[in-house]
Amino acid sequence: MSHIKRIAVFTSGGDAPGMNAAIRAVVRTATYHDLHIYGIIRGYQGMYEGNFQRLETNNVGNILHRGGTILKTARCEVFRTPEGRKVAYENLQANDIDACVAIGGDGTFTGAQIFSKEFDIPFIGIPGTIDNDIYGTDYTIGFDTAVNTAIEAVDRIRDTADSHNRLFFVEVMGRHAGFIALNTGISSGAAAVMIPETEIKIDDLIKQLKKGAKRKKLFSLVIVAEGNQNGGASDLAKLVKEKFDYYDSKVAIIGHLQRGGAPSGMDRVLASRMGFHAVEGLLDGKNNVAVGVVNNKIKFTPFKDAISKTKTPNKDLIRMSEILAQ
Repeated sequence: MSHIKRIAVFTSGGDAPGMNAAIRAVVRTATYHDLHIYGIIRGYQGMYEGNFQRLETNNVGNILHRGGTILKTARCEVFRTPEGRKVAYENLQANDIDACVAIGGDGTFTGAQIFSKEFDIPFIGIPGTIDNDIYGTDYTIGFDTAVNTAIEAVDRIRDTADSHNRLFFVEVMGRHAGFIALNTGISSGAAAVMIPETEIKIDDLIKQLKKGAKRKKLFSLVIVAEGNQNGGASDLAKLVKEKFDYYDSKVAIIGHLQRGGAPSGMDRVLASRMGFHAVEGLLDGKNNVAVGVVNNKIKFTPFKDAISKTKTPNKDLIRMSEILAQ
């Protein structure tokens, strides 16, 4: 698309480790192609407020290893309205922006899809969310780091659980998706993994815990996604304690620790690949799509599919986690 001379990049929704690596890749790839690149501060809110900042190569030096996002992020209710989007469009025009790169999750992509259709500005999305729940990519930016953070926390919890003959219910993020919980559970040898995609009855969970107690197992760990069908870790601990008090039950909620910290090597490479191909995709005429990596190859998925189609955890991994927990 030879008419593209200026590109804007922004982050929106929840932050994820690796977003800065994606921003860096977008800026440096755009600069390589002699494009002017602008950062929009605080996502759609900044687009609405006209908060644009010219970015040069030196602006993105020494950010590859940093968590969070140097462009900041915010949720913008006014952007949900036609009037708000019109103001945002006028601000893009005032800065001569020809195309945008949006880094975020399904909410970010929904806004980009609507806006791009209304005002005919090319958008390419980069999936940045620790939940790994975006269709069209095997992994999203931040997921690997979040899992490693959760595993490190669970390893520390294991030490005190082992010392005190305790049953720990460890809650990780995942309101609608169990990818973090499943991978953390397998990696930490949990007795059970409770995720939104599968329904495990309380009696079946207790039966599993009793098997461990019968083997004189000194402690047990149950990894719980916050969106589990039976409730969060605190709810589960209460339900189990009423029927099974062999262990001293405790609850640990890891929370927003999973969003912060330096991105893993995998997230840095993934974010760099996606940022690079987002810019080159725009120059190749791609529009209203999200860039992803499937089977280690770059793939572009229409926003409508990335938003509407459901991505679920691998059934073999779920079955394996149940067998290995015996």
